[in-house]
Amino acid sequence: MTDTMEEQLPAQGHAKIVYLGPIAPHWEIRAISGDQAFMDGFRDRVQARLLLLPPHDPQFRRNRERVNRDGERERIYIEWDLGYEEEEDTRPPRS
Repeated sequence: MTDTMEEQLPAQGHAKIVYLGPIAPHWEIRAISGDQAFMDGFRDRVQARLLLLPPHDPQFRRNRERVNRDGERERIYIEWDLGYEEEEDTRPPRS
């Protein structure tokens, strides 16, 4: 019952994460909507995960998934703008 209740709750906010380029800082986290203090806390956590990681760094993929899970848990809709079209991941999930 808890799962269905969580699915029905509205989003707490909306964030857009933008890759700025190869020179650090690489990322800008924009709060599109949501409580300012709540979104500032989320921005700080995301910035800590992505601070020195460009998108081509192997650690970026793992940290991006962590950011996405954090957003799901906190009901924040996340948009990524990496500056290029992303290909769908066609690999089978790991067991």
